[in-house]
Amino acid sequence: METPDRATACRLLRQLRERRGWSWADQARALHDVADRLGVESVMSSRLTSLQRNIARWESFAARTVPGERYQLLLAYLYARTGSGQPALGSGSDLDVLLTALAHLGVPERRTRELRDLVLRSASVDSDPLLVLLADPTRELAVDALRDPRRLNDELIDRLGASVSDVDRQIGSVPFVRLQLLLAPIVEVCRRLTDTEALRERLGMLRLQAYLIAGRIAFETRDDAATRRWYTRAVEAAGTATGTTCRAAVRTSYAMTMLHSTTDGTVRLIVEAAVVDARRGSDHRVRARAHALQAEEAARSGRDRDAAAALRLAWLDLESAGSADGAFDADRLRGFEGVCELYLGTAERAHEHLERSVAALTAPREQVQRGIAGTDLAIARLRCGDVRAATTLLHDCIDTTAATRGRVAIQRIGRARRELAPWRTEPFVADLDDHIYDAMLAI
Repeated sequence: METPDRATACRLLRQLRERRGWSWADQARALHDVADRLGVESVMSSRLTSLQRNIARWESFAARTVPGERYQLLLAYLYARTGSGQPALGSGSDLDVLLTALAHLGVPERRTRELRDLVLRSASVDSDPLLVLLADPTRELAVDALRDPRRLNDELIDRLGASVSDVDRQIGSVPFVRLQLLLAPIVEVCRRLTDTEALRERLGMLRLQAYLIAGRIAFETRDDAATRRWYTRAVEAAGTATGTTCRAAVRTSYAMTMLHSTTDGTVRLIVEAAVVDARRGSDHRVRARAHALQAEEAARSGRDRDAAAALRLAWLDLESAGSADGAFDADRLRGFEGVCELYLGTAERAHEHLERSVAALTAPREQVQRGIAGTDLAIARLRCGDVRAATTLLHDCIDTTAATRGRVAIQRIGRARRELAPWRTEPFVADLDDHIYDAMLAI
């Protein structure tokens, strides 16, 4: 493997672009076109000026940035062909130069091999570029079913479902940008498959699961238009394939993303729709989660009585649910209580609730939530007057959040840093700023 050398990497990336006679704007358009073919929605929705700035940073020694995984994939597909569109993958090719540049930027050898394998596969088969991202035999089964709906079978649905579940399990331990690339071909196949009478219900459930996770990942990668589109499709799929309880769970997840991405009145409407569906259903934990979210929405809007009432209902729901394990439990609800206290109550009560919530969030799947609750706990400590303890905890939250790039946790870290403004000249705040930059910005 190449020894990392930023200067060499920047020179190689600039030479690749200039060798094709491209300006930054030209390369931005080329990357946008590749993203369109591969269904990388977060890049498709980006402005060209934003892509240009990214390219400039990659070529700048001072910027210290590295193309993220989605851009690594797009660059590999872009440079796997010559300027005239012919495949060129061997030694000395533009692809080879690109992978060398990425190695100099510190990209692991495992990742550069993976990129080479993907583009080699795409050059060796005659199929939709997006489907190339699927592994065999799933890809072959999907190609057959898309060509002839009569070829849709249980094996394909089983394999696609297993792939969706695998992506879901990796939330919290794998960056969302990589999960988005893994899920993109699956949701596209789900969208394009034609129902058959025998498999309509199974395909509907598969679509629901895939769209729901796609919406979550789109939110985490800051593509709000795609978030709304996928969640809307998930609500529609839940309406046809399941009962009100499942639709309530989908709407609650949708509302949670909207709560952290918009300030208009649609959030309250979605939350209320989720609560209505949850009350009609029989799952008390779904009801509890819907009421907890209703409480946070009310707290953010300053409606203290509504927040308190919703929290009371959430606790009653959990008591009715019994002691069986579930995704939403008392520790999660305490996190919501802590957030509501941060908005409406006292820092001391917020600290009590959040400390218990953070202590319970230990599983890999819970690391995104741990980053959120941990940062809220740091804010509570800050407001209690323990600035040093708050800053120490924020260092842990930065490390946790950097691993997954959870959007809400990043928002919370920004909020905590703003509350540290009175201590901005202190060395411990300067150290925190350096950690934020190194862990979360210089990538």
